[in-house]
Amino acid sequence: MEGSFGFPFGGDPEEVMKGLQEFAAQQAESVAEAQKEQFATLTLNTAVQLTAAALERIDAEGGPDQQAMALRDAMRVLFPEAVALVSAARQGFMRER
Repeated sequence: MEGSFGFPFGGDPEEVMKGLQEFAAQQAESVAEAQKEQFATLTLNTAVQLTAAALERIDAEGGPDQQAMALRDAMRVLFPEAVALVSAARQGFMRER
């Protein structure tokens, strides 16, 4: 056993403690970054899934002009909501970079 006061890792206990604290801080930062990336990915997936589900529910009947109008009306509502989710994900992801 080396080190002062029988410390098993050798060296100054304060230096070892400082090294452990730095390691813990790096690990916490890595976890926080992974959580941000996961949040952004989940938010983007949610935007895509909600938009796809809503578009699947559209019952566009009538001729081509009427069907196109129904789809445009739906997109006026759906896409701003999807863009808001994507924007939230992007801001959350980019805020800390």
